[in-house]
Amino acid sequence: MNLSAKNLIKVLEKNGYIFKRSKGRHHIYYNSSLNKTLVVPFHENKELPKGTFFAILKQAGLSKESL
Repeated sequence: MNLSAKNLIKVLEKNGYIFKRSKGRHHIYYNSSLNKTLVVPFHENKELPKGTFFAILKQAGLSKESL
């Protein structure tokens, strides 16, 4: 399973989240229909810790099956 930030961002964008801004190594994504804002740590080619990856998915209201 690919736990990279790039993969997570693709899933978020597919589900209606748009890039809002970035601050340092954190990218902010927003979904206007759900009125949710998410912070995704973005460290180039490094994979996110498993807990962080799935916590962001859960905050987005998505399940593991949406991957």
